Amino acid sequence: MTRARLTFLIILATCAAAQSAEQTMQITFDAFGIGKPPPGFSTALTGGGGPVAWVVQENPLQPGDGKVLVQTSADATNYRFPLAIVDSFSARDVELRVRFAPMAGKLDRAAGLVWRYRDADNYYVVRANALEGNVVLYKVEGGKRGDLKPTGAGMLAYGVKTAVPSGAWSELGITARGRRFAVSFNGTHLFDVDDATFPNAGKVGLWTKADSVTAFDDLRATSRDETAAVR
Repeated sequence: MTRARLTFLIILATCAAAQSAEQTMQITFDAFGIGKPPPGFSTALTGGGGPVAWVVQENPLQPGDGKVLVQTSADATNYRFPLAIVDSFSARDVELRVRFAPMAGKLDRAAGLVWRYRDADNYYVVRANALEGNVVLYKVEGGKRGDLKPTGAGMLAYGVKTAVPSGAWSELGITARGRRFAVSFNGTHLFDVDDATFPNAGKVGLWTKADSVTAFDDLRATSRDETAAVR
């Protein structure tokens, strides 16, 4: 076989080796110490107010049935968004799911999923709110939060109205593909959003607002980023 022919076959093989670099993560909190922040997470805060408080606790809805992560600070500063960011997972195109239970809060009872996180002032978040009864997707850019309208909705739209129970477990999900984001609640697709503010890979994590005391469990993330197997 000639050198030119061999080189051509190697190039073809390299192109064929391009594949989806799937990375899957699932986090439960059963192995972590009670009353402490979970290892492998970094906490942060968008906005003002006092320190955030993310701690592992016994499942408050089913005592004796495992452990969960709870954001326990009840600081009622309105523009205040506590974050718990996974240190070791980063992706651009990603599927995220988490179980959550709003436990308390007079101003808000919110739970959110964060993706393409750069820092505490720049990321996407989708959140469910039990007091407002809706699910809304936002971008936080330069520390300023703004909602992103569902595809096909008018300029006055604000997410989608959805019953979000307090003191009960629900599941929130987001699938990000390029500039397209699909939001789900309890396994049902709610709406899509189109936005290109943050086009690159970033970290993922959890989010609450103001005085929300919210429990989280079973955080799952799957990266759908594509990369070449041979570089």
